[in-house]
Amino acid sequence: MLKRLLWLFGICGAVYVLLELIYRGRSHISMFFAAGFSAVGIWLCCNCRRMKKKCLLLKCALGSAFITAVEFATGVVVNLWMRLSVWDYSSMPMNLLGQVCLPFSLVWFLLTLPILGLGKLLCGTYREETKREIPASPSLSGE
Repeated sequence: MLKRLLWLFGICGAVYVLLELIYRGRSHISMFFAAGFSAVGIWLCCNCRRMKKKCLLLKCALGSAFITAVEFATGVVVNLWMRLSVWDYSSMPMNLLGQVCLPFSLVWFLLTLPILGLGKLLCGTYREETKREIPASPSLSGE
């Protein structure tokens, strides 16, 4: 499973960097890692026992929140602490410190769909663990 999750990480990281290059004309290595981490996190969260059978809208909302949180944490480190100015949402409505904003959180909501699809293709679906019966231990009386 780890190998498949690494493929998900790498493919999503690379695709996101490619999308940024097409859309903005530039990207940064931090975006590869943020996108890869987000994809794996979304896949694992949306396929855990609690979320596995939940509706797709709830999974997309979770994905949006997860990506927004990763983007915020990455932005604080890369943009505010390291001052690399990889992105700045200061001019966007409803932004938080210029690192995240509501319009892009809505985009992340939609981006969750292909992440879940690719995750299913690469990782399959989690199988319900069957309850294993514990073999009876030999009794102390020798029976």
